[in-house]
Amino acid sequence: MIDLTAPPFSLDDDGVAWVTDTLAGMGDAEKIGQLFCLITYTSDPGYLEHLTRGQHVGGVLLRTMSTDEAVSTVTTLQSTAAVPLLISANLEGGASQTIAEATHVGSNMAIAATGRADAAHDAARVIGREARAVGINWAFTPVVDVDASFRNPITNTRTFGSDAEKVAAMGAEYVTAIQAEGVAASVKHFPGDGVDERDQHLLASVNTLSVPEWEQTFGRVYRAAIDAGVKSVMVGHIMLPAYSRELRPGIADAEIMPGIVAEELLGDLLRGRLGFNGLIVSDSTTMAGLASVLPRSAAVPRVIAAGCDMFLFTKNLDEDVAFMQAGVRDGVITRERLDEAVTRVLALKASLGLHRGDNLPRPDAAEVLADPEHDAVARRIAGESVTLVKQEPGVLPLTADRYPRVLVHDLENGGSPIGQGARAGAVEQVIERLTAAGHQVTRFKPGGGWEGMASPTTDVTDSYDLILYLANLSTRSNQTVVRIEWAEPMGANVPAYVHSVPTVFVSLENPYHLFDVPRVRTFVNTYGSSPAVLDALLERLQGRAPFAGTSPVDAFCGQWDTHL
Repeated sequence: MIDLTAPPFSLDDDGVAWVTDTLAGMGDAEKIGQLFCLITYTSDPGYLEHLTRGQHVGGVLLRTMSTDEAVSTVTTLQSTAAVPLLISANLEGGASQTIAEATHVGSNMAIAATGRADAAHDAARVIGREARAVGINWAFTPVVDVDASFRNPITNTRTFGSDAEKVAAMGAEYVTAIQAEGVAASVKHFPGDGVDERDQHLLASVNTLSVPEWEQTFGRVYRAAIDAGVKSVMVGHIMLPAYSRELRPGIADAEIMPGIVAEELLGDLLRGRLGFNGLIVSDSTTMAGLASVLPRSAAVPRVIAAGCDMFLFTKNLDEDVAFMQAGVRDGVITRERLDEAVTRVLALKASLGLHRGDNLPRPDAAEVLADPEHDAVARRIAGESVTLVKQEPGVLPLTADRYPRVLVHDLENGGSPIGQGARAGAVEQVIERLTAAGHQVTRFKPGGGWEGMASPTTDVTDSYDLILYLANLSTRSNQTVVRIEWAEPMGANVPAYVHSVPTVFVSLENPYHLFDVPRVRTFVNTYGSSPAVLDALLERLQGRAPFAGTSPVDAFCGQWDTHL
């Protein structure tokens, strides 16, 4: 039996009665529908009504849209649903990842770089307020992974860093603040990303920590979030072999599964040892991390049978629903497990007051998103986070009278980041700011010529007073390594003039680029590329404000030469 009056649901008698009565009034189709959280690929009312009245879905995730479109979409969804919906969104860095006019508050790593746990509280309060204004009531945040390996291609600036104690404190602050705004938090990605150097989007990755090591790191983080009252936990395509072997002595290697379908990790560890009573949601089931371990027909029902209460997204809606129905019919998902999962889905809704009609956007949503206080929070976090990792004495500040001629090396990838991500054109915006400050800026273009035919070094040393590298390379799915790829011929744009021309390297989105440019003597990390971050960066490079950020990770990547 689930204690609905206990945290994190903490329902009163009316809430418990609503959950019980609603469950009792459902048939199999309605119950199975409640297990699914799908994506609103369109705002077409016919499609939205198909999700609510045709599929009886329990929740949806909003794709990126404008404020007006979000308000209209949520209103249509909630007004056509027999049972109020969980309206979810990825809110990493801000509601701006979902709502175009919302505030980009700052990445988790930027928040951590301020050194203030209350910065996580301030950020989450803004994110929650803006999300709830448009009707979002479930945040797929915060990321509470521990960035234990600089080679991990996914965690990076999405995390609060590599110190588990700080991650735990920041995560708990975030959970408390966003849930106070009426938005359920979902800490992710259990049992913990950031250890493996592989991408769980592409395979079932491995958290290689021993049981004691896990307890001191990820265990501490998840216990802190649970103590803070987190309402949901998102489970990833990540294996935890040490704990699987402890909880299932003699388990064969081939039977060790990623958390999303591992009964021992969901039931024995998360529910049992950690005492989590809230809702467990899978990470996206379209990811190859699930496809790599089980056929789709078996995987779909097993996600629920193993202990997840909600199934995130589908590869093919009709087929996946049929696979889930077959799982119930064939007993893979027992009646007890089905009712337990749906009960927790309903309980989460009741804990948010959705059963009382508190499920629609605010009429003043646009005004909420335009609150100047929200921008002030973003700018404060940006200003406090920009980090001077190392510096060559006398190089800073960068002013036009000291460095009239600047050669810029721009390293920018664009693409589709998985977090808040690099903003295309950020390098151009920095160049515009430098030009406005009086610098004559030249963008590097690789020339021809191999051995014996290259341009003389004096073409650079006599022509430029400063060399500035601007890297805007963020982690993103299906890109397994975030490293600098240099230009031909022979790495034409590598930092080859650090001994001859003052050189500064700025990384906007990745704190680990020093690994590839170890002899650069002045290196800055910003953990983001929003306009607020770029303004803060220029203020500090130009000496108009002090560098205050402290790196939440080892920016030197454990290498001796990066300290040179």
